[in-house]
Parts: sequence; C-alpha cells; structure tokens
Amino acid sequence: MEAVAQRRGGDGVRIAVREADMGDPGVAPLLDGLAAEYAARYGPEAAERELAGTPDAEFSAPDGGVVLVEDGGRPVAGGAFRRKDARTAEFKRIWTDAGRRRQGLGRRAMAGLEGAAARRGYARAYLTTGPEQPEAVAMYARLGYALSEDEGTGPDGSRRYYAFSKELSAEFSAELSTGPTGPGASYD
Repeated sequence: MEAVAQRRGGDGVRIAVREADMGDPGVAPLLDGLAAEYAARYGPEAAERELAGTPDAEFSAPDGGVVLVEDGGRPVAGGAFRRKDARTAEFKRIWTDAGRRRQGLGRRAMAGLEGAAARRGYARAYLTTGPEQPEAVAMYARLGYALSEDEGTGPDGSRRYYAFSKELSAEFSAELSTGPTGPGASYD
C-alpha cells in the first residue's frame, strides 16, 4: 500500500510524504545518507553494524513499513518501522538530509511513521537514538515522546543510548485511515 500526502512548501515546491517498502528506489538515498551520518557521528563500524543489524524484511508489511518525505521526487527525510511487540512499533532508520534540516521535514517523517504504524494496528511507538544526536533527542521530546527507563548501554555495553516511547492516538489513526489510500493516493 502506498499512501501519499502532499503539501506545498513556502517556496512552491510540493513535499510528498508516502509509504514505501525497502525495495523502493527512493529508499537507497535515505540509507546512503543515514550510513554517512552514522559513520560521521559514531564511526564506520557503527554505521555498518546499525544498518546490517536489522534485516530489511523486518520493515516489510504486514508488520513494518517505510515512510519517505520527498521534495520534487527526491528523498529528503524518512524512516522505517518494524514490530517490537503486539502493540508496539519500533521506529528505526530515521533520517533527514543534512542540507534540509530545521525545515520541519523530520517532523513530517515522524508523523508519517506514526500514521502508518497506527493504520497497521499499533498503539505505541518506541525508538532509540544515541548521545551524539542531541537534535534528534530534542525533536522526539518536542513531539511528545517520553524518555523510557530502557535508556542505558547498548547491547555491547559500550555506548549509552536513549529510548523513547509514545502512545499513538486512536483518533489520529482513525482520521488517517479514512483518507484515500493506495498507489497514487494524495492528501492535499
């Protein structure tokens, strides 16, 4: 299923938010940008470990998905989700192009992830981020995510991470699910 939300930006360019799957050609720039970001902040080994640590199949329907935010067809932000447990979606691979930050694109990606997860029946979102991403920590707090007791060291015991969670609104889910869906569907 592909749902598309389009909004005209201040410069007249249409920003589209759409659901995709990991095989979509628009996902490659997101993953490349994310790998570069992880390598710069945490080192090349961490980037490889993070991206290779979760098989792409876990981000596939019916339990997972990908959301892309595109400007003129070019991915500028996005993320993916997978099943953490029966009621919780885990958001991962969240990224915004470094040259496009502070324009609300990360917020749009998060709203897209929340809506897609809610439409799949999840009632809660969970995500983690590292201490070298203070802007992500601040954004999640602004969006109503609560710092979880799960914060601590990573699985290898070497790095501290921050875990956040948020209850997904049933009203938000119902509102989104009544709009048009399917390939080419748009919300103007």
